[in-house]
Amino acid sequence: MITLNGLRVYASGGEVFEPKTAEKGSLMERIGGTLGAIRLQRKLSLREVEERCRIFAEETGDNSYRISASWLNCLERAEHKLTAKQLLVLAHIYGLQPEQLFLTMYPDSLGRDPPPTTLLSPESGPSPGPYKWGIIGKHDRTLEPLVPAGSVVQIDARRRVISPNKELAHELQRPIYFLMTRDAYFCGWCELEPPGDSLVLVPHPLSPASSRSWKYPKEVEIVGRVVAMSIRFTLG
Repeated sequence: MITLNGLRVYASGGEVFEPKTAEKGSLMERIGGTLGAIRLQRKLSLREVEERCRIFAEETGDNSYRISASWLNCLERAEHKLTAKQLLVLAHIYGLQPEQLFLTMYPDSLGRDPPPTTLLSPESGPSPGPYKWGIIGKHDRTLEPLVPAGSVVQIDARRRVISPNKELAHELQRPIYFLMTRDAYFCGWCELEPPGDSLVLVPHPLSPASSRSWKYPKEVEIVGRVVAMSIRFTLG
């Protein structure tokens, strides 16, 4: 976990946004154009951003935060992908909260008040591919205070197996899953009750929410595992 500008962010270093193939008006062009405009507004050269990324990587002890000038140039020209950690370091360098930068690139993804917990459509969030994005709804308090309403989560749709809780030592290590039922989406910790045909959504101990259960896989589908999130402390 790292904290940038008062916003707690969890990120898995290798997670990648997979924008659509670059076309006129595509998400890839929107990402590159937005990042280029912000950099120029801050009067930073590509080399200066590269140097600041190097310093940030050294301070955090994580080389995955490094961004070269040539790589950033390709990103701004819609020729590269963007990883979760690269989003975090660019937000830090440009003086933005990660959530602000995300919403600048995807302005239609979230209004003033978050909708019910849902998946972002391909048009309003990053690409189709194995990674999806979701929003935690205004009244979804399942993992509060760990994951408050309004949080934006990145989901790896390839990771759909519930991990045994006995292998986990701390709540921050406990996998979070994004679920889809016939009429709603849910996000939280999950357990499979023996013999494995009942899935239970487990709330945080400090949350006022109650647990929920469904017949699995008949009544509920595991969309994927949350691998990164941008967490809002207030909804204002």
